[in-house]
Amino acid sequence: MWGGQVQFLHQLSCRADFVKRWGARPAVRTALLASALLVAGGCQREPAPRPTAATPEQRTAAPEPRTANGVREAAWTKEEDGQWAMAAKNWANTRYSRLDQINTGNVNQLRQVWSFNTGIAAGHEAAPLVVGDTMYVVTPYPNVLYALDVRDGGLRWSYRPRPVRAAQGVACCDVVNRGAAYADGRIFFNTLDNHTVAVDAKSGKEVWKTKLGDINLGESMTMAPLVAGNRVLVGNSGGEFGVRGWITALEAGSGKIAWRAYHTGPDKDALIGADFRPFYAGDRGEDLGVKTWPPGQWKIGGGTVWGWISYDPELDMVYYGTGNPGPWNPELREGDNKWTCGLFARRLSDGAAIWFVQFVPHDEHDYDGVNESILVDMPWRGEERKVLLHPERTGFMYVIDRTNGEILSAEPFAHTNWATGVDLQTSRPIKNEEKATGLGKVVRNVCPAAPGAKDWQPSAFSPRTGLLYIPHNNLCMDFEGLEANYIAGTPYVGAEVKMMPGPSGHRGEFTAWDPAAAKAVWKIEERFPAWSGALATAGDVVFYGTMDRWFKAVNAVTGQNLWQHRLGSGIVSQPSTFRGPDGKQYLAVMSGVGGWAGAIVSGQLSAEDGTGALGFVNAMKDLPEHTAAGGAVHVFALP
Repeated sequence: MWGGQVQFLHQLSCRADFVKRWGARPAVRTALLASALLVAGGCQREPAPRPTAATPEQRTAAPEPRTANGVREAAWTKEEDGQWAMAAKNWANTRYSRLDQINTGNVNQLRQVWSFNTGIAAGHEAAPLVVGDTMYVVTPYPNVLYALDVRDGGLRWSYRPRPVRAAQGVACCDVVNRGAAYADGRIFFNTLDNHTVAVDAKSGKEVWKTKLGDINLGESMTMAPLVAGNRVLVGNSGGEFGVRGWITALEAGSGKIAWRAYHTGPDKDALIGADFRPFYAGDRGEDLGVKTWPPGQWKIGGGTVWGWISYDPELDMVYYGTGNPGPWNPELREGDNKWTCGLFARRLSDGAAIWFVQFVPHDEHDYDGVNESILVDMPWRGEERKVLLHPERTGFMYVIDRTNGEILSAEPFAHTNWATGVDLQTSRPIKNEEKATGLGKVVRNVCPAAPGAKDWQPSAFSPRTGLLYIPHNNLCMDFEGLEANYIAGTPYVGAEVKMMPGPSGHRGEFTAWDPAAAKAVWKIEERFPAWSGALATAGDVVFYGTMDRWFKAVNAVTGQNLWQHRLGSGIVSQPSTFRGPDGKQYLAVMSGVGGWAGAIVSGQLSAEDGTGALGFVNAMKDLPEHTAAGGAVHVFALP
C-alpha cells in the first residue's frame, strides 16, 4: 500500500511532530517502520576548491562587456535605488543590480564586515532584503522575521508568527522559506502552515495574517510572495501529498482574498473564460482541467505554485509556473493532466487566464514548471519581441513571447536524455520512449533527475552582457513506478527513485547562457548541485554560493573565478546587494545548508539509504563530509 511513499517518509519520520500526528495510523506506522531511518553522523573536512571549467583563454583579463545579442531589460524596469526590496530584485526577476562599486578589478578585496546567527539548522533559501538602513531576513520554520541594522547587524526587532509545529510533517523538502517582499511600509511573507503575513516594517507589529491552506490536507507554503499593485500573490506547496494546487491574490491593505485560481478542475475554478487564448491547440478546449484526468483524480492532482512569479505592468500580466501532477507514477493518471507542468499568464486585477503553455503533458519524471521567468526584450528574426526566458526543469531553455505564449526556441542547457527536443509547432516535448516510466518498471539513467536540470534556484540576467546566469544540477536517476493510495495529509508519491551524478561525475553547474544564440557561453563545474540563487551586477561580477560552503564571485563575461570566501555552512540562499548609509556597496548572503538537495544534513538522514529524501540521498552521501548544518546572515564590503 505504501511502497511508493516509504522513501519519502525518510526525511519526515525523524521529526517528532510528524510521528506524533500520524504515527498512530496503521498505514503510516507500517511505512515509518519500513523506512528504518538512521541518523547519519559525518566528519567535517576542508576540501580544495573545485576549479572552473573556463578555458585558459578565458582566464585573461575581461574585455569590455558585449551587448551584440541585443537582449536587454524590459523598458519599464525601475532605475537603481540601491535597495533590495523583493527576492528577485524586480518584477522582471532579473536579480540584477546597477551598483558597480564592486567590480572585476577589486572584488578580490571583499571582506566580511558582520554576520548574524539565526540559531536555526535548516535550509536557508531566502534572499536578505534591504530597505533604507534596515535588512529584513525570514528564516526557515519557525519563520522568524528579523529586522537588522545594515551597518553592524544589530537586532532592531523580531516578529515570530509561531506556525503550527505539525506543519513540519507536511514539508516535502525541508522546512524552507524562499523570502519576503517589501511594499508600502510593510514586509509580506508566508509561513509553513499556510498563512500570509503583513508586518509593519518599522515596528515589527503584525498588520494582518491570513490563513490560506490546510496542513491536514498536506498543504504548506514555502515560496516568496510577489507584491504588484495592490495585490500580494502567493501559492501553495504539497504536490507530493495529493493537494490541489492554486495561486491566490490578496489585497495588500487588508489581507482579504481578491481571487484564487486552481490548476486542476473545471474552467470556472481555474478562472478560464472568454479572454483565454492559448497559442497552441493542445491547450484549447472546455474544462480540460477535468477531461485530461481520470474521473475525480484532478481533485488530488497537484499543480502547486511554490516557485517564482513575474509581472509586466505594461501588459498587466502575471507569469508563473505550475508544479508536477500527483502521484509521480504516471499510470495512475492517464491524460495530459492540465493545468500542471506549465506556464500561465493571468491578468493581475482579477486573475483571468490569458494564455497557458504546457511544457510536459502527462509528466513522468516530476518535472515541475515552477522555475523563474525573466522578462526581457530582444530581437527575434528581425522583429522586436517582448519575451520571457524560462530555464525549465526539463533541461530546456525556453524563450517565449510573453504577449501570446508562443515558444520561439527551446534548447537544452544541461545534459538531457528523457527527450530529444521540443516540437515548436505543438509545444510538446519529443520524448525518448526508452525513458518512459510506469508501474513496476525500473528505468535506468533518466536525465535530468526529479529535481530537474534546475530546481528552485533562481537565475540572474545582466543587460550589460545580454547573458543569463543559471545555477543548476547535473543529476540523473533510476525510477520505478509503484502503487500509491491517497490518504489526506500523508505522502502520495507512487515511485522509488535513486539519483546519481550526471556525466563527468560532478553534480552541479553554473552556466552563462546566450538567449539569442540559444547556447552556453561558458560553464563552471561544481562538486554538488549549484543550489543557491545567482546575482549579477553592473560591475560585471556574478555571485553565487555552493553547498560545500563557498561564496563565489566570477567574471560575468568569461566565467573566471575572481574571489571566494568559505562560510560555516553550505549556501543555498539568494545573494543580494545594496548601498549602505555610508554610500558603499555591500553584499549579503545566508549560509545554512538544506532544502531537498541538502536534506541529508539538515534532516540528519542516513547515507546508507539511497532512497531517502525521495532518492536525493543517493547522490549526496558525501555532503556531510563537506558541510555542517547552520544558519547565518553574512555581509561583505570592500575595505
